Amino acid sequence: MSRINTNVASLIAQNNLQRANQDLTVSLQRLSTGLAISRGADNPAGLIVSERLRTEISGITQAIDNAERASNVIATTEAALNEVSHLLTSIKGLAVEAANTGAFSDEEIEANQLQIDSAVESITRISNVTSFAGLQLLNGSLDYLISGLDSDSIQDVNVFAANFGTNEVKPVTVEVLDRAENAVLFLDGNLEGSPGELQSSVSFEVQGNKGVEVLSFVGGTHLSSVVFSINSVTGVTGVSASLVDHGDQTSGMLLASQEFGSDAFVSVRKISGGSFFQTFKHNHTFGLNAVNRDTGEDVVALINGTLALGNGLDVSLKSSTLDIELSLTEAASTALGMHRFMITGGGSPFQLGPRVNPNHQVDFGIPSVAASHLGTEVNGFLHSIMSGGENSLVSGRTEQASQIIDTSIDQVSILRGRLGAFERNTLQASIRSQQIALENLTSSESRIRDTDFALETSRLTRAQILVQAGTSTLALANSSSQNVLALLQ
Repeated sequence: MSRINTNVASLIAQNNLQRANQDLTVSLQRLSTGLAISRGADNPAGLIVSERLRTEISGITQAIDNAERASNVIATTEAALNEVSHLLTSIKGLAVEAANTGAFSDEEIEANQLQIDSAVESITRISNVTSFAGLQLLNGSLDYLISGLDSDSIQDVNVFAANFGTNEVKPVTVEVLDRAENAVLFLDGNLEGSPGELQSSVSFEVQGNKGVEVLSFVGGTHLSSVVFSINSVTGVTGVSASLVDHGDQTSGMLLASQEFGSDAFVSVRKISGGSFFQTFKHNHTFGLNAVNRDTGEDVVALINGTLALGNGLDVSLKSSTLDIELSLTEAASTALGMHRFMITGGGSPFQLGPRVNPNHQVDFGIPSVAASHLGTEVNGFLHSIMSGGENSLVSGRTEQASQIIDTSIDQVSILRGRLGAFERNTLQASIRSQQIALENLTSSESRIRDTDFALETSRLTRAQILVQAGTSTLALANSSSQNVLALLQ
């Protein structure tokens, strides 16, 4: 059947040619841009997924940059602390040298004091000037702020990390569950025939955390005299003595370690004489058990409902939301009770993840290392060893100065160690994990969005052939109607 008004074959050829041209245009676009998805119509579902992947890639890329910058901040801080550590080491040597008063003149000690003054001033100066791009690092501006602290219960607090979440403050509750104890031995003073006195001559060894000393007494020596003799060597042994009842010689004698905790001990060993001589374990119920050695007990406490690690009078907690160390007073650690304070802000939050929420942030506190902050309230601070200070070398308090310097060295060393651990185990680990995530996400996004040139080239070739074939076919379809003229001849 032949018709001339309607050329169906031409319509079919036009339709297929249009499709081939569309395929050719898409292939040319993909090959020229390198993208398989240039607009939503190309692949709606793929576009949604790839845009989400691009968002994550952008966040992870910035997270890696953040962690690397944080690592630079920590490295700058640690370098300054290294100089502080060197200064403290030199101060320690000067203090030990000044203690050699039998071989050093007053003028030489004063010269050492001048060197110490200069070194301590340098430590404070380093604390004040150390910065990174205008961010002060060691002047305490990155330390945590604490309020409501009762100094009669808690004498020292170090907050290393605190996650506030969505709260503006973080309350801290310390509940003492079990008392701290020092090591205590008891010597009975109510002996038949010699109440409040030693029955016969005796020599015994007293040993504590600091050292050991041997003491000898003759029969009939009052226990108060024994107490005096033991206390005169407390600096050597770390053990002090007292009567159970200060007004009653027959009440017996207590020998106690100066320190509290499981590391503290007191040992009394009879060397000769004194068949009567026997020490006993002395507990809160005044029960007696014959022993010659006793150890203390660490305080047991909860911090915000979590069991903390006790060490003598100190407790510490390291969790995902709080990293803290605090020293209880003797009164607070030897009595059951609760103590509260609040962390009201401060610290230095680091954004280490691709999302802005607490799970992707790490808080770290960097305290001041100025001379007025190094040391403790109990023993004194570093600035007190300067000229005019109560623990200066020229005042003759070399032992106290040495203790303060040792404490300061420990504080700086611990801070350096924490910074190093934070950089190595948190920042560097975060960088490595984020880099792996970046590789995988980029690969996934590329698989969805980028052009497969081998596949698209074959599609281009097919489309070119179909366009050429469609053009030829359309020409034939358009000329087929002319065949009707043969019927009119």
